[in-house]
Formats: sequence, C-alpha cells, structure tokens
Amino acid sequence: MLNVITHDAITEINMARPPVNAFNVDLLRAIRHAVDDAVSTGARGLVLSGAPGMFSAGVDVPALQGRDRESVRDFWREFFRTASKLALSPVPVVAAITGHSPAGGAVLSLFCDYRVMAEGPFRIGLNEVQVGLVVPECIQLALRRIVGAYRAERLVVAGAMVESADALAIGLVDELTGVDQVTTRAIHWLQGLLALPSNAMLTTRSLARADLTEVWADPDALPIDQFVDAYFHPETQAVLTQLVARLKKKD
Repeated sequence: MLNVITHDAITEINMARPPVNAFNVDLLRAIRHAVDDAVSTGARGLVLSGAPGMFSAGVDVPALQGRDRESVRDFWREFFRTASKLALSPVPVVAAITGHSPAGGAVLSLFCDYRVMAEGPFRIGLNEVQVGLVVPECIQLALRRIVGAYRAERLVVAGAMVESADALAIGLVDELTGVDQVTTRAIHWLQGLLALPSNAMLTTRSLARADLTEVWADPDALPIDQFVDAYFHPETQAVLTQLVARLKKKD
C-alpha cells in the first residue's frame, strides 16, 4: 500500500495501491502513520508521491458506495485527519504529482508546501462538484491560499480539471518536469530548503501557514456531519451511482 523510501534526511512516502492509488481508510491511515514514523525517526522533509502517470484518482468511490452512514463518516473522518496531518507537519512536505490528480489527490496536495507535477497531458483539479460532492470551506481555504480567492471560486464551483501547463500558469502547481523526474525534482527542492538555517526557516514557515493550521488543528471539530449529509443527498447519490456504473463497464 505504501513504499517508504529514505533519501538521506528526506523520507518519500510513495502510494502503491494499484491500479490508481484510490483512497480507502487503510491507505489514508497508512499515510498518516508514515508521516508520524518519518518525523519521529528524524526526517527533515517529506515527499508524497504516486505511480508514473497517476498520483491518485481520489476517493475509492465504488468501495464507499452503498455503505451505511457510520462507515461513510469513518472514511471522511480519516480523509480529513490525513489532510490535517499534512497541514500540521512540523517538517516541509512536497507533493510529487506523478500524473493525474483529480479530487482527493488534488486536495491532499493543497496541504503540502510545494507541488511538482508531471508535464504533459495530465490533469489535476477539485472536480467534486462534477460528481455531486460539496467542497467544504476548510478545503476551499486551502485552495484560496494557493491560487487566490477568485480563481479558487471558479475552479471549485465548476469542478474544473486542468492540464499540467494550465495548472502551472494559475499557480495550482509550482513546477513541471518529466514524469520520471517528478520525485527527483521534489527532493531537489526540499534539499534547497533544508540547506537554510533551520530555526529561521521552520519558524517562518510556521508563521506563514498559521491560517491553515488554525483551521485544521482539530480535524474532528470540522463539519464532517454536514459534509456527510451532503454526501447522502439524493442528487449526489444518483450521480455517484452513475459514476460507479461507468467505472464497472471499464473493468
């Protein structure tokens, strides 16, 4: 489910849940535990990476569809906790976006310090609205910090997916490189950051991210029940049912 790779002071957390690194409870918990383990053993920076061509397809909708409310709530609580873990990481985190990154994959990248994406016909975006899901304020905040209020509104309301070049142009990602160099460039950026005087860098980083960490300090206090209510809205369930049917036809 994960490959944890050490690059000197940097730990790479490589998602390995074929075929598309879709998030389920086990993968989300594994990411959180890997962050804790890396930090506790002295990692000074983290890289979250995926497979060539696919960072993460987001939520494992087929596995979630048909579950009762408590199971669905458990999943979203784990997702919010994972986002919080990245937001509150005491060391810098880079998202090595190795390919497509819709929905949940794009969301988790927002909580990282820097985003390197594979150049080419790869798409990224918060396309939740397209599948009937509401984008909560706590996630919209994370997007606004990166692309600005107006651009964030346009992206989330339309559920837009953009190709890598456009993602770079609007600031949704920070850097593009060849698909086989994404992790290498992520490590390179981190090495430059870690070469700075650490107390000054980390304290300044903490101040710069204070708005994000304040909102995400206690993920269990976020409006998860409100989000789950929206998930079970009849319109949302109808759209998700159609999505699952299309996915099964592709198998």
